[in-house]
Amino acid sequence: MAPDAPIILIPARLGSTRLPGKALADIGGRPMVVHVWARAVAAGIGPVAVATDAADIAEAVRAAGGVAVMTAGAHACGSDRIGEALAALDPQGRHDAVVNLQGDNPFLPEGALAAALGLLRDPDVDIGTLSTRASEEEAEDANAVKLVGTGIAERRLRALYFTRARAPSGEGPLHKHIGVYAFRRAALVRFNALPPSPLELRERLEQLRALEAGMRIDAAMLDKGSPSVDTERDLAALRAARKA
Repeated sequence: MAPDAPIILIPARLGSTRLPGKALADIGGRPMVVHVWARAVAAGIGPVAVATDAADIAEAVRAAGGVAVMTAGAHACGSDRIGEALAALDPQGRHDAVVNLQGDNPFLPEGALAAALGLLRDPDVDIGTLSTRASEEEAEDANAVKLVGTGIAERRLRALYFTRARAPSGEGPLHKHIGVYAFRRAALVRFNALPPSPLELRERLEQLRALEAGMRIDAAMLDKGSPSVDTERDLAALRAARKA
């Protein structure tokens, strides 16, 4: 059964390993997290809130008119953080799906969030996500996560693995993963109850916890993605593109 009452939650923290403070990085006069929040609101899917451990981030979101939920600092990943926020925002269980929109994707294409959520129309899918074709530079970049999957329908993959390495080997397109997860609520609750998995810790990719637990992840393939901000170079390139 397709979910009919989704909520979008954006995990954001100041202590990013590769680019500390990136959630508040200025892009065109607004903090990055506010750009992400605004894009989520514009999608018109459901209510939106930012889940954070930092008062500065919460203040920035609230100043823009958004909702922010304070969470613990010691979460293993963003999906664990939104699990805490969901319990605080919706203890009654009104929302049957939860979209995790990571806070380093400020300019997702229109329709991207709906595409991820739409995969949950298939009752066998636990989590919907997004991918796009990787460029040659992205294929070799450890900051660009690759989705290894098999095509099961037009513009749709079933995820078999995620990695920072170039994969799979041989001829053929590679798929870059885009950091959006549309969870069935029951799938998120199950995910949050699991400890970080061995491959999750090895690759530093939270979605591997779900795969190792036997959960199904499908990906909608987009014509183009959006630049995620993982490093200072990414941030500089995004700022330059916005000025062009």
